[in-house]
Amino acid sequence: MTRAAIYARYSSDRQRDASLEDQMRVCQDRAEREGWTVTTCFGDRAISGASLLRKGLQDLIAEATAGRIEIVLTEALDRLNRDQADVATIYKQLSFAGVRIVTLSEG
Repeated sequence: MTRAAIYARYSSDRQRDASLEDQMRVCQDRAEREGWTVTTCFGDRAISGASLLRKGLQDLIAEATAGRIEIVLTEALDRLNRDQADVATIYKQLSFAGVRIVTLSEG
Protein backbone atom coordinates (compact mmCIF):
# COMPACT_ATOMS: atom_id res chain seq x y z
CA MET A 1 0.00 0.00 0.00
CA THR A 2 1.46 3.35 -1.06
CA ARG A 3 0.47 6.00 1.48
CA ALA A 4 -0.19 9.47 0.14
CA ALA A 5 -1.06 12.84 1.62
CA ILE A 6 -2.83 15.58 -0.28
CA TYR A 7 -1.89 19.24 0.13
CA ALA A 8 -4.05 22.11 -1.14
CA ARG A 9 -3.91 25.87 -0.70
CA TYR A 10 -5.59 29.01 -1.88
CA SER A 11 -4.17 32.42 -1.24
CA SER A 12 -6.79 35.11 -0.94
CA ASP A 13 -10.20 35.98 0.36
CA ARG A 14 -11.26 36.56 -3.26
CA GLN A 15 -10.99 32.83 -3.81
CA ARG A 16 -13.42 30.48 -2.15
CA ASP A 17 -13.32 27.47 0.12
CA ALA A 18 -14.56 25.38 -2.80
CA SER A 19 -11.17 25.99 -4.43
CA LEU A 20 -9.52 23.98 -1.66
CA GLU A 21 -12.09 21.20 -1.89
CA ASP A 22 -11.77 21.14 -5.70
CA GLN A 23 -8.00 20.72 -5.44
CA MET A 24 -8.40 17.91 -2.93
CA ARG A 25 -11.03 16.18 -5.06
CA VAL A 26 -8.90 16.11 -8.22
CA CYS A 27 -5.91 14.90 -6.20
CA GLN A 28 -8.04 12.17 -4.63
CA ASP A 29 -9.17 11.12 -8.12
CA ARG A 30 -5.52 10.84 -9.22
CA ALA A 31 -4.60 8.82 -6.14
CA GLU A 32 -7.43 6.38 -6.84
CA ARG A 33 -6.29 5.96 -10.46
CA GLU A 34 -2.74 5.25 -9.27
CA GLY A 35 -3.87 2.84 -6.54
CA TRP A 36 -2.49 5.02 -3.74
CA THR A 37 -4.15 5.21 -0.33
CA VAL A 38 -4.72 8.79 0.84
CA THR A 39 -4.10 8.69 4.56
CA THR A 40 -4.49 12.40 5.27
CA CYS A 41 -5.21 15.77 3.68
CA PHE A 42 -3.69 19.12 4.58
CA GLY A 43 -4.79 22.56 3.49
CA ASP A 44 -4.22 26.23 4.05
CA ARG A 45 -7.06 28.68 3.41
CA ALA A 46 -6.50 32.32 2.39
CA ILE A 47 -2.78 32.22 3.15
CA SER A 48 -0.04 33.46 0.83
CA GLY A 49 2.08 30.86 -0.90
CA ALA A 50 5.14 33.02 -0.23
CA SER A 51 5.31 31.93 3.42
CA LEU A 52 6.67 28.66 4.77
CA LEU A 53 4.94 29.33 8.08
CA ARG A 54 1.61 27.75 7.22
CA LYS A 55 0.05 25.24 9.59
CA GLY A 56 -1.08 22.85 6.87
CA LEU A 57 2.32 22.85 5.18
CA GLN A 58 4.17 22.41 8.47
CA ASP A 59 1.86 19.54 9.47
CA LEU A 60 2.47 17.91 6.07
CA ILE A 61 6.24 18.12 6.50
CA ALA A 62 5.94 16.68 10.03
CA GLU A 63 3.85 13.77 8.70
CA ALA A 64 6.46 13.12 6.01
CA THR A 65 9.46 13.26 8.31
CA ALA A 66 7.69 10.92 10.74
CA GLY A 67 7.59 8.33 7.94
CA ARG A 68 3.80 8.12 7.74
CA ILE A 69 3.53 8.93 4.02
CA GLU A 70 5.41 8.09 0.83
CA ILE A 71 3.86 10.58 -1.60
CA VAL A 72 2.72 14.19 -1.40
CA LEU A 73 0.06 14.85 -3.99
CA THR A 74 -0.77 18.44 -4.90
CA GLU A 75 -2.32 20.27 -7.83
CA ALA A 76 0.86 22.20 -8.72
CA LEU A 77 4.21 23.10 -7.17
CA ASP A 78 3.00 26.65 -6.55
CA ARG A 79 0.47 25.22 -4.09
CA LEU A 80 3.46 24.25 -1.90
CA ASN A 81 5.14 27.64 -2.29
CA ARG A 82 5.42 30.51 -4.76
CA ASP A 83 9.16 30.96 -4.18
CA GLN A 84 11.32 28.51 -6.15
CA ALA A 85 14.03 28.50 -3.46
CA ASP A 86 11.42 27.55 -0.85
CA VAL A 87 10.06 24.83 -3.15
CA ALA A 88 13.62 23.47 -3.36
CA THR A 89 13.86 23.50 0.45
CA ILE A 90 10.55 21.64 0.78
CA TYR A 91 11.67 19.17 -1.90
CA LYS A 92 14.93 18.49 -0.02
CA GLN A 93 13.10 17.93 3.27
CA LEU A 94 10.61 15.54 1.72
CA SER A 95 13.23 13.77 -0.40
CA PHE A 96 15.44 13.24 2.66
CA ALA A 97 12.43 11.61 4.33
CA GLY A 98 11.95 9.33 1.31
CA VAL A 99 8.78 11.13 0.20
CA ARG A 100 8.06 11.89 -3.45
CA ILE A 101 6.14 14.97 -4.63
CA VAL A 102 3.60 14.34 -7.38
CA THR A 103 1.75 17.25 -8.98
CA LEU A 104 -1.18 17.10 -11.34
CA SER A 105 0.13 19.86 -13.58
CA GLU A 106 3.86 19.10 -13.63
CA GLY A 107 3.73 15.34 -13.13
